[in-house]
Amino acid sequence: MRSGRAEADAGPREPGPELGESWAGATIDGVVTRSVRDTAGALDAIGVPMPGDPYAAPPLPRPLVEEVGAPVGKLRMGLLDADPGEQYLDDPACREAVERTGRLLEELGCTVEPGTPEAVFDPLFPRFFTTTIAADTALTISAFGRFALGRPVDDAELEPRNMVNRAVGRKLSAEDYLGARTWLGSWTRRMAAWWAPADVGGAGFDLLVTPTVGAPPPELGWFTAEGPEQEGRRINSFIPYTAQFNVTGQPAISLPLHWTAEGLPVGVQLVAASGREDVLVRVAAALEQAAPWADRRPVVHG
Repeated sequence: MRSGRAEADAGPREPGPELGESWAGATIDGVVTRSVRDTAGALDAIGVPMPGDPYAAPPLPRPLVEEVGAPVGKLRMGLLDADPGEQYLDDPACREAVERTGRLLEELGCTVEPGTPEAVFDPLFPRFFTTTIAADTALTISAFGRFALGRPVDDAELEPRNMVNRAVGRKLSAEDYLGARTWLGSWTRRMAAWWAPADVGGAGFDLLVTPTVGAPPPELGWFTAEGPEQEGRRINSFIPYTAQFNVTGQPAISLPLHWTAEGLPVGVQLVAASGREDVLVRVAAALEQAAPWADRRPVVHG
């Protein structure tokens, strides 16, 4: 995470034409910018579906750059109020960032209250998500060996976590893989209900506000400090909140709205309903006006 950056994913839109999907559609192209306007402009450019894409987001009413500066309106915001689980980091600075963002949203005229989708921390989610990752990793490494190297990739050439993912992926049956995708599809529909209007059985929220990651930026080398075999566990502990929306395909944005006493940026993630990039950009731009970040830098930065 860098200072003064707005990071956005708009989904689901795939990186064609070479690829139709990867990680079962859970990886997409996004951008890192210094302003919400630049984010909106980039998404207008790259968010156009191509013929043959396996997924396409609903068309937007107008270009996203026209949402920058538009009135936010009376929106209902849910501030994360659930514990991600003991396997994840849960730094107080990240929770404080969410609370501060809630106060900013209230000043913008939004209704702000605690709220979290019931399914967001389903204990089965990591299992089925990593199943799709393992399958994709095995295929990717095999294809790289065949087409780029002209030989199989040896285990010694892989980072330990990729070696494990390939080994798991090779052992999966078609039933295992398709079963994981079926479960994730059902889980995605459970998640979507939180954003659906109350008159159709949903919870009626417009945006979910969470920390972007579980802790402020770590020191260089932290992920492998306990050895390469623990890198995967440490990476997973750092990201309790973002993988879910890789899978659901919902638009999400990370904004540097909080800073630690040491001068490190802490990101806040906003998540909109599927196809509502317009709402996301509108609110992000208003928050940027309320708490500008573009000129801020940590004491030490690249």
